[in-house]
Amino acid sequence: MANQKVSKERIPVTILTGFLGSGKTTLLNHILNDNSHKMRFAVIENEFGEIGVDEKVLSENIDEEIVEVMNGCICCTVRGDLVVALKKLAAKIDKFDGIIIETTGLADPAPVVQTFFIDEEVQKIYKLDSVITVVDAKHIIPRLDEEKPEGVENESVEQVAFADKIILNKTDLVPSSTDLLESIEKRLKSINPTAPICRCSYSKIDPKELLNIQAFDLNRVLQFDPEFLGDDQEHMHDSSVVSLACKVEGEVNLELLNRWIERLITQDGANLYRYKGVLAVKGVPKKFVFQGVGMLFSGSFEGNWKKNEKRESRFVFIGKHLDKDFLKMGFEACRVSNTLRFSIGTNVEANCGTWKKGKIIALWDEGNAYRIQLNDKNKSEVWAPIDIDAYVRAA
Repeated sequence: MANQKVSKERIPVTILTGFLGSGKTTLLNHILNDNSHKMRFAVIENEFGEIGVDEKVLSENIDEEIVEVMNGCICCTVRGDLVVALKKLAAKIDKFDGIIIETTGLADPAPVVQTFFIDEEVQKIYKLDSVITVVDAKHIIPRLDEEKPEGVENESVEQVAFADKIILNKTDLVPSSTDLLESIEKRLKSINPTAPICRCSYSKIDPKELLNIQAFDLNRVLQFDPEFLGDDQEHMHDSSVVSLACKVEGEVNLELLNRWIERLITQDGANLYRYKGVLAVKGVPKKFVFQGVGMLFSGSFEGNWKKNEKRESRFVFIGKHLDKDFLKMGFEACRVSNTLRFSIGTNVEANCGTWKKGKIIALWDEGNAYRIQLNDKNKSEVWAPIDIDAYVRAA
């Protein structure tokens, strides 16, 4: 009877996992904005990179004192920070009824789950209620099929295997006239035959399907991973996957950024697993929040900047074989600036696939830094969207 009493008093923990861009943060915001569950939450955010973005777009319905942010991989060295965060939140336990942990999309859930069984103090305070895995219906099969270097786990496979419930999200992006959703569910069932699958779009699902469902079963995990509670489990990431985070104080030119992103995803979309950001746009009181997976991009103004909140812009790229210097230079060049390198009439070279000579004929033309007239027989005109050498350079 004593054990039952302790179990009832422990704080339930829900782990939200899923590959990059699957819709985890959107789902988290749906939960935080829904009043039907009548629960208060502490949130632990984990991002793969040194600069966080997701904590900037969390619902204003959550007390910022009980949001913990950890940058890096929560399933590697940051796991020690997870224990520290959980113990720190225990001092504020009267402020919340449950904890939600949103892992980075590159996290293997196993070490995160382990935390609730190998640390005695954490075990006394918290109980793992469920692991909820969000999958992107449009991209999940290629992610499951992706071949990894020797010794590296496929994170998407691990995330599905550990799920107590699978949220099959973005079903609106899959043609309804095909049997593709059924085949996707069949593939997911081949990895995890016991987890219920819930279809949805835009991560819209009743929080009652996710909270206090008491779905985590340690015995099920031990059946497919007998060494789960061992101390010697190795964990390796694919070294070709990199993260780049940029933070720019001040405001950005939205048109400039949109045009740069458009060119970026056209050229490098296949290598971009995930990109997202929160921007301070010149002359606009709301935050511009955008995100993308591969060549799918979306963005809108959401939520006002708070009175004492610093207006700064953040952008995170995660993908394979990314040119970090080019990405960072391009993003930082999107800042609002009153000065440009070249004036009207300056002779330059424009990048048109090959470098072509021309001269500057206009500045800040339709959101582009320069309009350039080429020295060809037709006097063709091109734009240089950003004032960097990758697009325009001195002749």
